[in-house]
Amino acid sequence: MRRSFIFVRRLLVFAVGSVFLAGAAQATPLMGQKTIALHTRDGQVSPIGTVNFEPQGEKTRFTVKMDPLKLKDFFLSMREFKCAEGPAEIQCYVPYPYAQPGTISSTDFSWLEHNLLFFYKQPTDFGAKLWNGVYYRLKSTDKGLVGEPQAVDMGLIGVPPDNLNVPPFVPTERSDMPAGARWFEKLTIE
Repeated sequence: MRRSFIFVRRLLVFAVGSVFLAGAAQATPLMGQKTIALHTRDGQVSPIGTVNFEPQGEKTRFTVKMDPLKLKDFFLSMREFKCAEGPAEIQCYVPYPYAQPGTISSTDFSWLEHNLLFFYKQPTDFGAKLWNGVYYRLKSTDKGLVGEPQAVDMGLIGVPPDNLNVPPFVPTERSDMPAGARWFEKLTIE
């Protein structure tokens, strides 16, 4: 009887410890400076900027800074854009143009996603292709955040939203892109 009690107790301790470790592996705290990188279809990783995270209670304040030395200048549609260049595609950063809270929570990364907007174009295309918007939907991993590309039309942010505290690119305004559709197939923050 005593042996089975000890066995059950050890089993419970093991199970609780496993659950704790699994939860700890999934939840990487977003603190300090992290690197933003684009990943290409052929496995190259290109650091393009940083995000600084400052926990503030249940929310975390963030600041995005693109590295002008890592992105190339393109003058498109009478405006300068900072872009990552691939052999078959150019992806240009579009800073979110309106005031916003600049915070995330452990379950809602939408304002950070809105600060990582891009559009893509072919190298031979003329002008900015804002209807070819790329929104990286972020998920938490054991290393940081991973963003999978979704299609958006940047025309939606051509005018200020009615409520500056509500992100305009809600899930119904985005659509998943097929695997391999973009040269820059994911974005990471680690």
